[in-house]
Amino acid sequence: MGESSDASYIQMVQHLIENCLICNMSREESVEAISKHADIKPVITNIVWKELEKENKEFFEAYGKEREKKIVEMKAVETIQKMLSQMTTKDDND
Repeated sequence: MGESSDASYIQMVQHLIENCLICNMSREESVEAISKHADIKPVITNIVWKELEKENKEFFEAYGKEREKKIVEMKAVETIQKMLSQMTTKDDND
């Protein structure tokens, strides 16, 4: 590969990572999805991801915190849904 084709390949991987970020995916989820759907080796995606983190430290820190917040919120919703489901089942059996 020439220099320009290397750069365009890296840009493509970066674009795929950005799409994964829009979908609120973790690094691991992104690497797996890009490997599976775009046939990009995980090591390549990890290298590009690490470079993006270096260049955009504040973004990735905020992204990580926001992801954690959403995960906690989703778990809370799941717990409430389970409780409601159990209450409904209990009421049906009474």
